[in-house]
Amino acid sequence: MENKNYQQLTRIFTRLSRFSHLSSIASWDAFAMMPPGGSAARGEALAELSVLQHQILTDKQVAQWIAGAEQEALNDVEQANLREMTRHYQQAALLPESLVEAKSLAGSKCEHAWRTQRPANDWAGFSANLKEVVKVSREEAKLRAEAKGCTPYDALLDIFEPDMTSAQLDVLFADLKSWLPDLLQQVVEKQTRTPLIAPTGPFPIATQRELGLETMAQLGFDFNAGRLDVSAHPFCGGVPEDVRITTRYDEQELLSALFGVVHETGHARYEQNLPRNWLGQPIALARSTAIHESQSLFFEMQLGRSNAFLKRLLPSVVARFGDQPAFSEENFIAWNQRVKPGFIRVDADEVSYPAHVVLRYEIERALINGEIEVDDIPALWNEKMQSWLGLSTEGNYRNGCMQDIHWTDGGFGYFPSYTLGAMYAAQLFHAARTALPDLDNAIAQGDFSALFDWLRQNIWQHGSRFTTAQLIESATGEGLDSKYFRAHLTARYL
Repeated sequence: MENKNYQQLTRIFTRLSRFSHLSSIASWDAFAMMPPGGSAARGEALAELSVLQHQILTDKQVAQWIAGAEQEALNDVEQANLREMTRHYQQAALLPESLVEAKSLAGSKCEHAWRTQRPANDWAGFSANLKEVVKVSREEAKLRAEAKGCTPYDALLDIFEPDMTSAQLDVLFADLKSWLPDLLQQVVEKQTRTPLIAPTGPFPIATQRELGLETMAQLGFDFNAGRLDVSAHPFCGGVPEDVRITTRYDEQELLSALFGVVHETGHARYEQNLPRNWLGQPIALARSTAIHESQSLFFEMQLGRSNAFLKRLLPSVVARFGDQPAFSEENFIAWNQRVKPGFIRVDADEVSYPAHVVLRYEIERALINGEIEVDDIPALWNEKMQSWLGLSTEGNYRNGCMQDIHWTDGGFGYFPSYTLGAMYAAQLFHAARTALPDLDNAIAQGDFSALFDWLRQNIWQHGSRFTTAQLIESATGEGLDSKYFRAHLTARYL
């Protein structure tokens, strides 16, 4: 049998991908459907599954097959798949089974309690659970860092963003800090000169849902392979053959649920268009969290908040909710492009959003590297919110350091992906516009086919075949450059 080591590996990874499928649907159910009483049992079941996957992946035969496959005559796709298999194996092999289980259990417990602790503003209760999550995350980071020869935080960052380092992030974020606060101030000053009319509700949830489903269909979501539900925190989960997205509704707020749906549809279209002939293999997975985030921000911000798209959307809004002064074309566009620094990251406009990300990045890096402790988070959070956005979160844990789900299950190293994703999205949209000179016109007509074909050709179909740097360079002709993000914000808002 040809390439027998490689073939053995493909079988193992197909098996792992099936378990991962079950795990992601069970997790989706826990967020969207499960009654609260099921939490402890579900947490234990998911921990058991993560231990099983860990056992399969770290079996000593896997290391032998990897070594053997490296000597076999593989084509370039197989070599890329082997590179990704090796990465997954090395990341798993560093961790003892007991730590995998402890991390899963601590995360389930912290996340489930957070759902009631956050509305209650209960920092004391939340921090007790978070300390356990941080403890196991630091253990994991230490093991990974020793093997990679890097800082503990960089070792966790590498899981979400292969080959990215905090040294590179510091350069990118220092650049942002040099111009973003000024830009933010200019935009806010400019916008206060034009008074806006707020849409007046209520906006019935059932009607909001219909609008969301219609918009998903226009954006090409495949309902034969996915669905829309409700959760406390919008997300995209499931697997390419069955993508689950969620949003959350507020009857007084028309557009946050809709743009939550547009954002998650960007994630979903990427998943639904990953290379089908490689499914079950690591090469068929999304390249990284920042590339994933670039797709959701491409949909939500580059496309969704553009004048052309908003003009196209407005008649559907009026048809469903009736006409009102806020729905004049000029006001509707301005309302959707308003910049208003606030407490909540997921509701932030795209100009102030990076402030939320850099703040979290600086805190979580210091936390994982052991420079600060959990008890230091609220004061640091308040200090950074004051300096970036002029807002105080003192005593307001619910809308401050307790607002996100990421840290509850040890997702340290994830936050930078959001702003990296915004930078990638701006660069990709610029490249798409250069390749498709009639793009704005097509968007205004509601014809997104050329744009989605461009994404399919340049991003979606490649999965993890290329490194992030190679993928961006082949799509845009150059490496990541934050100038496109700056140019986009300046053009849209100033």
